Amino acid sequence: MRDFQIAGEEEILRGALERITYVNEENGYSVFKIAVKDEPDLVTAVGCCETHMPGEDLELYGQWSEHPKFGRQFSFTLCRSLVPSTVDGIKRYLGSGLVKGVGPKMAERIVDMFGDRTLDVLDESPDDLLKVKGLSPKLLDSIKQSWESQKEIRSIMLFLQSNGISPGFAAKIYKKYEQDTIQVVKENPYRLADDIFGIGFISADKVATKMGVAVDSSMRLEAGVQYVMSELTGEGHIYAPRALLALRSAELLGVSREMTDSAIGRAIESSALVGEKIFPDDLPDGDDSVEAIYLPPYYVSEAKGARMIAALMRGEDLSSLINSVGGLDIEREVKSVQDTLGIKLAANQISAVRMAMCSKVMIITGGPGTGKTTLIKAIIEIWGSRGLTIQLAAPTGRAAKRMAEATGHEAMTIHRMLEYKANELCFSRNSDYPLECDLLIVDEASMIDSLLMFHLLRAIPESAHLILVGDINQLPSVGPGNVLKDLISSGVLPVVELNEIFRQAQTSGIITNAHRVNSGLAPLKTQGDGLRDFYIVYQDDPGKCVDIILALACDRIPKRFGLDPIEEVQVLTPMHRGALGASNLNVVLQRALNVSGGRAVEYGGKVYRTGDKVMQIRNNYDKDVYNGDIGFILRADPDAGMLTVKMDEREIEYGVSEFNELVHAYAVSIHKSQGSEYKAVIIPVHTQHYIMLQRNLLYTGITRGKELVVLVGTARAMEIAAGNDETKRRYTHMGVRLRDILASS
Repeated sequence: MRDFQIAGEEEILRGALERITYVNEENGYSVFKIAVKDEPDLVTAVGCCETHMPGEDLELYGQWSEHPKFGRQFSFTLCRSLVPSTVDGIKRYLGSGLVKGVGPKMAERIVDMFGDRTLDVLDESPDDLLKVKGLSPKLLDSIKQSWESQKEIRSIMLFLQSNGISPGFAAKIYKKYEQDTIQVVKENPYRLADDIFGIGFISADKVATKMGVAVDSSMRLEAGVQYVMSELTGEGHIYAPRALLALRSAELLGVSREMTDSAIGRAIESSALVGEKIFPDDLPDGDDSVEAIYLPPYYVSEAKGARMIAALMRGEDLSSLINSVGGLDIEREVKSVQDTLGIKLAANQISAVRMAMCSKVMIITGGPGTGKTTLIKAIIEIWGSRGLTIQLAAPTGRAAKRMAEATGHEAMTIHRMLEYKANELCFSRNSDYPLECDLLIVDEASMIDSLLMFHLLRAIPESAHLILVGDINQLPSVGPGNVLKDLISSGVLPVVELNEIFRQAQTSGIITNAHRVNSGLAPLKTQGDGLRDFYIVYQDDPGKCVDIILALACDRIPKRFGLDPIEEVQVLTPMHRGALGASNLNVVLQRALNVSGGRAVEYGGKVYRTGDKVMQIRNNYDKDVYNGDIGFILRADPDAGMLTVKMDEREIEYGVSEFNELVHAYAVSIHKSQGSEYKAVIIPVHTQHYIMLQRNLLYTGITRGKELVVLVGTARAMEIAAGNDETKRRYTHMGVRLRDILASS
């Protein structure tokens, strides 16, 4: 008898998870190979679910189907995990990272000795584990401590699994709520979406439905509108018009707009959301206001952020301090700094120097080759010669390092400068403990989102001057907001736009083509006219584009330019999906570039191997690593289920449960490349990426290349990208707030 049965119109399939063939990290769609009793071959199971580990016994609800290419498979709508009952299942279960210190190899040794009694031994006589070869007393203590904590987890796991949650997430949930887990989940399963990384509203909603929560319950509707608002901030918005939020929520929840509008009102009453009538500049004709809905942190960051900038602008400047050390003659200072640095400042740079001495807050913007770095060095020299204290900062470690190298002065990340305390999730530097500087210069300001800008402003003393430096034509911040653009568009801050390309920069094909794209013109092939740092390879077929990228990254560029193919050559792509997306390109590039045969750990259908280039994809304050940080795997330990990654000269350890924070980084999205600079960049630009073909995306990608940029794709796609400056609007209101505050004072 086969191990499946009919449940209503669905069938139930039970079996052991042998391996994970594929996982889509965006929507959870997975392809499993399941060992089912009396089935001669492994069964292919497909569907959306949370993360599972090889060795788990699964119960799947769904239907058999015949795929035209892959044949017979079981399409499931629900997947629940069961405690493993077979020896092989126990091996995989123990080796999944559930018990600290036990990886797949050690799990195999333990189960080989104790067989199907293994879990009983761990419960009743764990000291017997010392009989296992290679298991030390120190490791035994670690296992015993970990297993004791699992005893309580196991009862909780049974409850959670019965409601469709996998063991991996059960451990995370227990770590968050501990002994209160069952009570918390029963009272409000939607808290899982807020509190547990990897469990979104959709998954929490499935749990709630299984627990009997009604479709139109107030708890579900209020959680739903907050989730949709959170999704909108994930798209870059600080607020959402109430009508838009109600509509999007109704579509998601399958209820009427009246219901979601009422839920928004209740969420405002409970302070879960903030509502405010605002008067934006860009409303349609006939409208003068809109009811803006915010998540509380973003309302605070925007409203208080605008007030803090206004206060900084009104604060006492340093003219008295400058006068106390001999006054300031701008013309003399400009001549002196040009002689000292051996440079010649352009007229608008001289204007910027003058502005920097008398403006409490100013912005310097401009594209590559327009002299931003030279200007910063001149300002630093003048201020420094007066004995004034200067601090330099940037949003990312890579950007801070580049700033330090370019200016010869120490620069640090904003997080480090503000003394972020990971264990308390807060910054030490604030209004009570401000920065100790007379001048703060922040580079790559286009990358600063609303929340980070708020914390930065809190720490700046009112006596200090602030200079924000950035390229307004690059992509906006990954996080919510459009701070640099808002401040420039407010019209109340001094802004210097550097638009003259200096003579030495005119010989660069990278800079020339970046400015062409920014002007709406397609980039040009430049091999024949002396510009040897920019190339285009035209190819219509996406599959052949992949082959070309592979040849360029692995062979042609390293040989011709003497660059390391892993560390110094970077593929940047507009999207994650498709043949030319980051996911597929990472697979083919890893296969071609990392052939060392080093140790590896498998997780989620991916192989993490010693030597791999990887990227952190979420902020992890405990580890002091951040979204977009790139590193290299130094060690992969399949026995312990651990990876050691080198990032910025630090060695950082990851357990199995943290592997979902890492992705391969042979190819990364252009969005993730902001603030970085690479010696050589390869960018696929194809109509396959039609939805993402935008001017600021292509411009940002090109400006990431330091010594070489190669575009691979179609001329039509490059023309579309350069011609499309219709960037997606972000709902923000900081610029108008700042203007209104200053106008009313």
